[in-house]
Parts: sequence; C-alpha cells; structure tokens
Amino acid sequence: MPARNEISRGKRQVDAFAFPRTEPAEQVDVLVVGAGPNGLGAALELHRHGVQAAVVDAASGATLVRAGAAGYTSRALEVIRGWGLLQRIQHEWTFPPEWSTGNLLLTSLAGHQLAGTTLRSFGFGAASRYSTETMLRRPQTVLQRVFLDRLAEIGTTVSGGWRVEGLASYPDGVTTTVVEVETGRRRTIRSRYVVGADGGKSTVRTLAGIGRSGSYADERYFRFVVRTTSDTSSVLGAFPPATAVIYNDRYSGFLAALNETDWRAYAGPYPLDRDPTTDELIAQARAAFGFDVELEVVSLTPFFKSTRIADTFYRDRIALVGDAAHVRTPGGNLCEGFGDVVNLGWKLAAVLRGQAGPSLLDSYDEERRPHNWRIADYALAEDRRHTAAYERVRALGVPADADTSPDAARRRAEIGAILGAGRSLPLGVVFDERYDTSSVIRYEDGQAEAEAAAPWDAFAYDDDARPGHRAPNGNLDPFGFTLYDRIGSHIALLVLAADNPGTVAAFEAAADARGLELEVIHLPDPAARELYGAPYALVRPDHHVAWRGDGSDLDAGAVLDLVYGRGQAAAQPPAQTRSAGSRQLVDLAER
Repeated sequence: MPARNEISRGKRQVDAFAFPRTEPAEQVDVLVVGAGPNGLGAALELHRHGVQAAVVDAASGATLVRAGAAGYTSRALEVIRGWGLLQRIQHEWTFPPEWSTGNLLLTSLAGHQLAGTTLRSFGFGAASRYSTETMLRRPQTVLQRVFLDRLAEIGTTVSGGWRVEGLASYPDGVTTTVVEVETGRRRTIRSRYVVGADGGKSTVRTLAGIGRSGSYADERYFRFVVRTTSDTSSVLGAFPPATAVIYNDRYSGFLAALNETDWRAYAGPYPLDRDPTTDELIAQARAAFGFDVELEVVSLTPFFKSTRIADTFYRDRIALVGDAAHVRTPGGNLCEGFGDVVNLGWKLAAVLRGQAGPSLLDSYDEERRPHNWRIADYALAEDRRHTAAYERVRALGVPADADTSPDAARRRAEIGAILGAGRSLPLGVVFDERYDTSSVIRYEDGQAEAEAAAPWDAFAYDDDARPGHRAPNGNLDPFGFTLYDRIGSHIALLVLAADNPGTVAAFEAAADARGLELEVIHLPDPAARELYGAPYALVRPDHHVAWRGDGSDLDAGAVLDLVYGRGQAAAQPPAQTRSAGSRQLVDLAER
C-alpha cells in the first residue's frame, strides 16, 4: 500500500489553481472585485437573477494551503444548493469522507478523547428540524474551483492578475480603473454597480472612503499549514479524525486536515511585531499531533481576535460583502458572506430591472450590518469563554498521553467536563438571520415589543415566520423538492389556506401594474399553515418573510411598493437594540 502522502498526489489533490487570464470586460452591469468564494458566489447569485457580472482579482490564482474557510453551516449550504452546486462540492473531497467524525476534543490527534461525540453513523437518522441540509467540510479552494467552473459554463468573465487602483461613482454608474499586475497595463471598466469582495484589507472599501468601527487587537495569532513528509498511518490509523480540537499543556485549538498530507494548525498569541519561527511552529504542530511526526511548514497566515465592521455596507453604487464588510474573531465568516450575497443579489437585480426604488439597496446595509454585529459579539464572547476554560485546564495540567493510570483517567474526565460545558450548536448563529430594523419589511403591530421580549440568542432558534425572519423551509412534495427549491428570482406569495376571494388576484394585479413577477405557491399543508401563522406570506428570493397576513383590509400595491423600496408605507421597524457585547465593542471603538 502506498504511503498516504503518495496517495494524496492523485486526482483529489488541490494544491493550487490559476484564475482565468482573460481581458476584463469594458462594460458590465455589476463588477465584482475579488475572486474568493464570496466574490465568485456574488457572480453566481447575480446570474441566478439574470444580471450580467464580471469578476477581477489582483491575484493570479489560489492555493489550498492558504485556504481560509473549511466548514460550512446548513444555511450556507442552502445558498449553495440554490446555485445548483452542492452536489459538485460534496464530491470534490480532498481527504476521504471517512475522516469526518465531527469535532472531537482530544489531548492530541494520537491521544485520548476528552469530550465530544462522533457524528458518524451509517444510519440516515432524522433530518434537521430547520433545514434539509446539515453541515459540510471542504477547503475553501474546492468551492472556488467549482464556482469558477460554473462561471465558465455560463460565460461570466473572471480576470485574474488585475489590481483595482481607482474608483469613481456617478449618478448612473461607477468607473473602475484596473492595472494588470504583470505588465502595468491600465483599463477602465464601466459598470452600473460595484461589489467589493476583496477581503479584510479591501481596496474597494478604502477607495470608497468607508470607515470601520470596532476594536483593534493588541496581539496576533497565526494559522499555519504543516505537511506530513512521512507515513503517519502506523500511529493514526487509516482514518484519523479530520477535525479535532486539541487541548494539552503545549497546544490548544483546532487541528484540521486539508487533504491527506496537509493540516491546518494554530499558534499564538504573539506580539504584533513578532512572527513565530519555523521551529516554534513545528513544535506546536507536533504537540497537536502527539508524536514525533516529520513536518514541514508550507504556509503562515496571521489573524486577529478583534471586530472591524464597515460603517456602511452600501454607498454610492458600491456594496461590500464578506470580509470587506466585516471581520471578527474567527468562526463562520464565509457563511455570513454568503448571507450578504443572497441578500444583495436579488435587490441589485430588481433595481437593474427597474422594478425597485433606490431604498431597496439601502436596506442591504440596514439588514446585514446589525446582524453581523450580533455574530461578532457572539464570536468574541465564545472565544473568551474558551480561553477561560483552557486556563482552568492549564492549571489542572493535562496528563501525558502515555499515562494510563486511574488518576490520569480521572483528571481527563474532569478536564473533559470543563471543556464540554456549554458546548452546543449555536442554532441562532446558523439560522436566526432576523432583520428587525429594515425599511422594506412590513412588520406587524406589536412586533417590536415581542422582539424585545425575546431578543436574538446565539444558541436558541425556532422556526419563526414573522416578517424579517428566515422563512421556514419544508418539502413541497413527498420526494424532497423543497419550498426553497421552488422560490426563484422573484418574490413568492405563499397561499397557506383556502384563498379568500380576491387576495391572490389583488397581489397579481398589483404586481402586473408594477412590472413585477410574482410566484404564487399554494401550500395547504396544515403543518405549513401552523408554522407560518397566517393564511398568506410574502417570501423574498433570499428566503426572508417580507409580510404575512390574512388578506383583510389589504392594499397589495402598498405592500409591494414597500417591499421593493418604491413607496413610503409605514414599515413600523422596531427600535434597534444591541446586546451588552455589542455595546462594549462600540465603546472600545470610541475610546
């Protein structure tokens, strides 16, 4: 049998790939800057809505060892499924799927289990209450490669090696100056809108003059990738856990496989002005592996445990998504970027089609920025909780892996209880994208008070069909075709009971008068009616409820005008509230 590092040189290895070296488009509806998953995803979402986009990136390609994200939530997979690419990504595994067992808490990769349970089960089990999708682990470059292949199929231009150097907004569009990195050749691209998806150091954000708020870090951490240069199967077996959280006296944090030879590890904290040496990094990684494995360092990337969120996500025909809009303590940022993309995509399309008013694009900032503050507060609080737990573990001391005495077993059990306490799936983070301060949501009487009485909770979620919330999903037929599969590029009217005379007709007439396309979906299932709590609901293309009601005293035109940013009908948005964590971050920014 060949060594594992020889196996990995096969067809599933994704060390690096080049971006297309095409000439940038001279004129396009939307220019996307940045060919990471969020930028390529933005182009895919815009295509789904019939909008012509083009992508430019200063880099000439991407490398696996510097991949930022690896785990994707159910909500992110719902978005990818909407692009028709979920199965492609599932089949592009870079290490055997048998390695995926869930996040186990271990003393080392070769050591003892402290907490956590394996998620592996050959039985299908019960589906999630809230989504048809579960979770997925793939290096971010897998997503980029699949997205690039799809964009090539649909004729969307992606141009690597072109750096943005100038940006000018006008009443009817944006002029972007790009420079070819290799030659210095300059070009001008004229677009109706620009989407900045160019990372935490976003050139687009800087050129647009958009500041950021939050806290700066006073130390930094590092993600680094080590490559095993010898066969490890004699120690780890044929199928080691692909993602483990390691706790011992020398290492704390994730150790995650990128492929069959490359593993991402973590180091820090370090002063802002110091980089770790190669010897330090290898010592850290060996402490995580738990044995004297032969390693080489192939990548080193700094990160910061701080929150920096753009002061606006949209201004003067320029929108920001992903890290360009928000960076924070690590944890699911790419999934939040996909949330940005699907919120923005249908709105840009509606405005470009002449169906919506300009305030619809203003609502992108109104909806996504408060949500991302909530997520940032959660990430920072969780990191502090984990740090405090590890300090308790460090004080106790983790027994050496070779110690199998009863006392060592007792201490490991005690440590496992400390580390496992409070660990649960943050359902609110995954599913509760509530938009409670939007000018294009028709809120209900008394909703502000109800929202304040049951505020957003990172660890709590129940299907909630109130306006501004993620619409409950479910099967439309017995064979797995879901409501989300049915909702396309236009707003959908759910008919959840016998139609009151004229309600559907009123919405259809109002939509026709405004040049809007309206999907009418009859869903008389009693379970759906109970979930939605009303006979009718309007669901946006990004799967959020815009209005619900019983059709009485209905002005369908006023509702549609509000939802598309065309009118001034009272939306009654509740007053914006922030958690204590969010207030603390703002205070830090003001000091």
